[in-house]
Amino acid sequence: MRDRGWRWACVALAALTGAGLIWTRDGVGDASAQPQPAGGAALEPIAPLPAEPWLDEARVALGERLFHDTRLSGSGTLSCASCHDLATNGASAAELDTGDAGDMLAVNTPTIFNVAHNYRLGWEGRFRDPARHAVALIENPRIMGASLPAVVERLRADGALTAAFRSAYGQNINAANVVDALVEFERSLATPNAPFDRWLKGETDALSEIEFEGYRLFKSTGCSSCHQGIAVGANLFQRQGVFQPLVPPPPDIVRVPGLRNVAATAPYFHDGSAATLAEAVHRMARAQLNASLSDEEVDKVVAFLRTLTGEYRGVPVHPAP
Repeated sequence: MRDRGWRWACVALAALTGAGLIWTRDGVGDASAQPQPAGGAALEPIAPLPAEPWLDEARVALGERLFHDTRLSGSGTLSCASCHDLATNGASAAELDTGDAGDMLAVNTPTIFNVAHNYRLGWEGRFRDPARHAVALIENPRIMGASLPAVVERLRADGALTAAFRSAYGQNINAANVVDALVEFERSLATPNAPFDRWLKGETDALSEIEFEGYRLFKSTGCSSCHQGIAVGANLFQRQGVFQPLVPPPPDIVRVPGLRNVAATAPYFHDGSAATLAEAVHRMARAQLNASLSDEEVDKVVAFLRTLTGEYRGVPVHPAP
């Protein structure tokens, strides 16, 4: 059982937007261990968020206006922010959000925070280019239900917006600069200053004892094989439902979600069927490792996952109402 479980540790959490996988192998470590200095942060599997890249402030501001603009939807009633609430968790509290046509979407809305560090976008990872992804969302009849040419025509009727685009781009509103402004804004949606990032940078008291123990479990069980790097995931595909289905019907391969701000992005899984982070961890352990975790083990990893919560514009990311 141990060898088999370890073999599959790297596929754990593949379908979970938000939980960590725990399997208490021999040698997890002394439970009395205290948080250690992060002097060797370069050797840790998780990297802190880097400094924000240089961004064109005028274009970011235009992208933010468009992100909240209902003219990007076919009916003129839905904006990007309708499903991606930037005042809370960058997503919503719904299991499944509603598209422009009034139908429920097929999958749970992932957070848009830190999207610049995702190597592919969407649960199925169909898009690598954020510009193409933005166009696909606008023109998907089940999501925004519009066409980009129609959106451009609507926006050009706005004199103030037209002037702003001419100032920022030196040309009139067109499909290319509408998409570029949206992408430039998305690149700005970073959430720095998470306690775990501060620990990685040497702030030794940024983690409590239980949070540090949770991180040790996260590494020793192999969770960091799939959840590593800047986004704590979001950089590969993996199989889910190794020992038993996680959700019906289970997709075979999904993009591993990033775990930043995961404590604030309930509900979990691509169908939104796990209401809490603890429930998601329990279910993932059974589905991926055929393991039944104690509440104490789950609490430790959940405590660590909470340290991945950062701030957007100085305000801690928090669950949507």
